[in-house]
Amino acid sequence: MHAELWKQVETVYEAALLKPAGARAQFVRDATPDSPEVRAEVESLLQAAGEETSFLEDTPVSWGEGGLRDTGGEKIGPYHLKSLLGEGGMGEVWLAEQTEPVHRPVAIKLLRSGVATRDMVARFRAEQQLLALMNHPGMALVFDTGFTETGRRPYFVMEYVAGEPITDYCDAHQLTIPERLRLFVQVCEGVTHAHQKAILHRDLKPSNILVAELDGKPVPRIIDFGVAKAISQRLTGDTLVTRAGTLLGTPEYMSPEQANSGGEDIDTRTDVYSLGVILYELLAGTVPLHFGSLKFDELLLKLREEDARRPSTKVRELGDESINIARNRQLERNALIQQLGGDLDAIVLKALEKDRSRRYGGPAEVAADIARYLRHEPVVARPARAGYRLRKYVRRHRTGVAFAVFFLLLLMAGVAVSSWMAVRASRAEQEAKAVNDFLRKDVLEQASVDAQGRERANKPDPDLKVRTALDRAAARIAGEFGKQPVVEASIRQTIGRTYFDLGL
Repeated sequence: MHAELWKQVETVYEAALLKPAGARAQFVRDATPDSPEVRAEVESLLQAAGEETSFLEDTPVSWGEGGLRDTGGEKIGPYHLKSLLGEGGMGEVWLAEQTEPVHRPVAIKLLRSGVATRDMVARFRAEQQLLALMNHPGMALVFDTGFTETGRRPYFVMEYVAGEPITDYCDAHQLTIPERLRLFVQVCEGVTHAHQKAILHRDLKPSNILVAELDGKPVPRIIDFGVAKAISQRLTGDTLVTRAGTLLGTPEYMSPEQANSGGEDIDTRTDVYSLGVILYELLAGTVPLHFGSLKFDELLLKLREEDARRPSTKVRELGDESINIARNRQLERNALIQQLGGDLDAIVLKALEKDRSRRYGGPAEVAADIARYLRHEPVVARPARAGYRLRKYVRRHRTGVAFAVFFLLLLMAGVAVSSWMAVRASRAEQEAKAVNDFLRKDVLEQASVDAQGRERANKPDPDLKVRTALDRAAARIAGEFGKQPVVEASIRQTIGRTYFDLGL
């Protein structure tokens, strides 16, 4: 059988196990209207598992406690069931009151009657033990595990978290982008702790991350950690295939490999993808991909082929809706788009890569990059160009850079003033030399020559000779210093003063 057909067989088979025994035959028919080969293989697998899938009457399987959802007041050991908190294809979650050895509210999850095989119960039991090993402030604690006395239904008792889904809490309290990021980092730390215990969540979504306040500060708590993996190896959690050709629940948070491989070929990067979707929603107010009522094959194709748009682009495309989204983040629409652009766009898209080898290796890497963003450091998700790193350095050290620039400007100003004064002094020296040379050559030497001639001729008229020398010099000034107005003015001033002093 072709690999794609076999994946469909696995998906429909696992989904059929979620249905009551009496509804499985019809479910298989509805799930494979155009695939008789897939239908025949699924029926064969169910028959091999001891399930009747011929189109005769099926006998429902009962664990003896199928009516728990109809009424509260039941008791499981020291736990009194109060009210049904929620239910899915595989289990029921009840609010209960523990009476011994302490009084406190707890949440109890029971495996649903009529959907478990021995193998599923064994895996559920093994996961109970793993969950009990986890102890992290970001995760709901597991207090107890066991089987009910009647019907032997497996259950585990968790800390009851009276909180809101993380997206609802952030919007209701209008948390800013940095506040949302810090809250999300705490979620990543909780998921990292579980990964260190060899547990993958595989169903991370806002409703499984509840935020409660402790000492006035929001604290996220992860619930239902690993239950889907414990119950089944493939697509069989509380938010999986339960109708022909469709996914029930929130496939928007499911990674491509998780859906495409039946949840078999997954690792820590699968949870990274789901965290990326949650981060996208925390920032942009919407999920990256919407599936509506797509059939299963169409959904897989969209998951494989359609890339998420940048959060900033998504907000820009939302139109008027983005105004309220921005308001819930204490921003104007354009300011939100600007803040999401760049680093945050890059971080989210790296977490949402279709090719998981290009994603972050785990939640800790996502948290580390967000921490870099909050510290105004370069993030791993963006190319390390020199200009980008310089901008980050300046943003990170604004005060120091401002002082450095100030002192650099002072230094440059000092150098400029000193240079200007030096040039001015040099020009003054050149001008003085030019005046001195002119006066010496054109006045004094001429006067000296005339004086020598006068001595030989016994003509004592020194004033006349000096005046002649001055007149000659004055006549030559314009031609000699026409392009040096400062020197020309200085010489004219000197000659004029000489005329005045001599009474000429």
